[in-house]
Amino acid sequence: MPSTALHLYMLSSALTELGARYDAAPDYPADSLALLVRSGLHATFAPEECGGQRFTDPTAENIALLDCLRLVGRADLSLGRIFEGHVNALKLYNWYGSEAQKRRLRDDLSLGRIFGCWATEPKPGVTLEADPFGWRLTGAKRFATGAGGIDFAVITAQPAEGLRRLAIVPANAPERADNASWRVRGMRATMSGTYDVGGLRLTEDDLLGGPGDYDREPRFTAGAWRFCAVQLGGAEALLVETRNVMSDGARADPLQRATFGAAVAAVRTAYLWTREAAVRAAADDPDAVPFVQMTRGVVERAALDAMEAAARLAGTRSAFEGQRIDKITRDLSLYLRQAGPDHARDQAAIAWLDHDVWGAGDELW
Repeated sequence: MPSTALHLYMLSSALTELGARYDAAPDYPADSLALLVRSGLHATFAPEECGGQRFTDPTAENIALLDCLRLVGRADLSLGRIFEGHVNALKLYNWYGSEAQKRRLRDDLSLGRIFGCWATEPKPGVTLEADPFGWRLTGAKRFATGAGGIDFAVITAQPAEGLRRLAIVPANAPERADNASWRVRGMRATMSGTYDVGGLRLTEDDLLGGPGDYDREPRFTAGAWRFCAVQLGGAEALLVETRNVMSDGARADPLQRATFGAAVAAVRTAYLWTREAAVRAAADDPDAVPFVQMTRGVVERAALDAMEAAARLAGTRSAFEGQRIDKITRDLSLYLRQAGPDHARDQAAIAWLDHDVWGAGDELW
């Protein structure tokens, strides 16, 4: 196990206990994130010049990140969602940040600051307006993970002309955050409410990259492998909990063993697909997009199978408040709805009909 994942594995019990507490509140998981900061994991996947770990190549980095995202997801899916958004922002800094912006990121990470990445918005959306004093934002972000809790967010904004831009904004102003509407059964501690960015003033140093950079393929769509890894961690944790609660009678029943065995096969298959997706995304493979889109469907199906197996094998115990199986199931049921899973799988199928996306010298057609 890589050293970063091993470190996280040692924190797993504490993160699991904290996750249950924040889910019950519900509240932003400040103590959980503080543990990640104290461990240094919040900076591990930052650009090297910003204090990030040196990896031999992008593939090695993505494999290490896969393990970390899975382990955080196993402990607490809400925390996993926040951590994945933080890593997403670090990736954008690495790809598109200027030297000055990376220096600022290094300083922020040294202070333990947490970032996010927000793109979803209610109409008419967030606009970027130029005036004699620089830039000004209007609008708000919706489903803004960590709104009011994380320190900064990299957000999308539409200028009057041209493609949308990325902007770095403060994200911890309580008066701008509205989490009252985040009344959900699962992923409660993400506090993914609305954040008003209207009136925020920006300088050129607050604009990350150029027009259209956020939407560049294959990075934009293929980056979904990262939230697949978090979801996979949740499915793995559910599998572990299901095994733990199975009675001697259930273990002696061939029908119940068959149900458990099918869930094991589904979850382990999802791991193989997610690992391969991470490898292809690291290489900016031309077919990384449809491969990751298909992976999303594989992970979703595995998680649904694990949820059904947990309900069948744990029985009524799986539905009691305070039970870990209940929390994981509630979290997964919401997290799997991320960004149009049915459309993603349909787009993958279109690509596979055209050619065998698996490729790598092992095409079937």
